[in-house]
Amino acid sequence: MSPLIGIHTLLGLAVAWLFKLNRFVTLIGVFVTNPWTIVPIYTFGTWVGAKVIGIDHIIPDIDWSSLTLLGFIKEFGPLIMPFITGTTLIGIASAVIGYFLIYHAIKVSRG
Repeated sequence: MSPLIGIHTLLGLAVAWLFKLNRFVTLIGVFVTNPWTIVPIYTFGTWVGAKVIGIDHIIPDIDWSSLTLLGFIKEFGPLIMPFITGTTLIGIASAVIGYFLIYHAIKVSRG
């Protein structure tokens, strides 16, 4: 999961190429974030980031009827740091846990 929405597929492929990893398996991991899971994953990541940074109230009061692009950026601007912090921390934790789970599974399968 990457806080860099839209380019995480390219980043995954670049990392797979750099470390000579299986590109197919890397893409499967990258595509965990799909249209059905992106909202809960990023919402949880933003919430975690807000808790880590120490922000209590992260839901902005928005007048949706007159929202413009500049207004959207202004209203959601305070969520950028919690979003980046939370998704990065969850990504690192997921990578570490995933590494040990896969390592153990490979050791068991090889006997």
